[in-house]
Amino acid sequence: MSEATKQVSNEAEMSIMSHLGELRTRLIRSVIAIIVCVVLVWFLFDRIFGFLKAPYCDYKTAQGDECDFLLTSITEAFSTQLSLSGWGGLVLATPVILYQLARFIMPGLYPGERRALLAFIPVSVFLMFAGMSTAYFLMPKAIEVLLGFGDAESFQPLLSPKGYVGFFVKMLFAFGVSFQLPVVLVFLQKVGLVKPETLRNNRRYAAVLVVAAGAVITPTGDPFTLAVISIPMYLFYEFSILIGTRIKTRSITIGDPAS
Repeated sequence: MSEATKQVSNEAEMSIMSHLGELRTRLIRSVIAIIVCVVLVWFLFDRIFGFLKAPYCDYKTAQGDECDFLLTSITEAFSTQLSLSGWGGLVLATPVILYQLARFIMPGLYPGERRALLAFIPVSVFLMFAGMSTAYFLMPKAIEVLLGFGDAESFQPLLSPKGYVGFFVKMLFAFGVSFQLPVVLVFLQKVGLVKPETLRNNRRYAAVLVVAAGAVITPTGDPFTLAVISIPMYLFYEFSILIGTRIKTRSITIGDPAS
């Protein structure tokens, strides 16, 4: 092996080790952020659970019943707090996780792509919490619809806290994920991987995929929840086309900013 070949091999090995070291650093920082947020949610469990159970309590109060949950095992109260702390910590740590991920992949991007990525992080976080807020405000209607099935004399709703928290978390994540659609599509158009014309010419396929995706990520299969999550996703699809067209027009007018 020549000296030049050895030098190239050593540089490649150092580059790989450098990337692995950078990945390790970013993962450690993300894990630390998650742990800190999990501990925070654990100590604030009573307040957070009281906030989450409000839609169910409103439904029970309207039915003239007490807002009670049924413990199906001796460990369910503990597992409910543990589950909520884990999911809540993950949600709270999302901005840190996204930032660490962006910092890891930024060295491989062009300057314009780096600026776009950093700009999209706060937008992504905002839309995620906006989606979760939407899910929370729609939760009373979802509870009313889902618990309204069946004979009222035969079905007396008395939920377990773990089951209720699990359903609520799935609802929050479903809406949080669905609200990321415009961020992904606009970013792909910004970096030139997708053209607005392509999205515009595939509206029919997009509508089918949106409904299919909504059916997958929604925790229930009822038409109400599917419609509530699918309609905003398709509107986001159309909105991303408008933004992408504006970005393309601006790039043609003043030159490509990513260069």
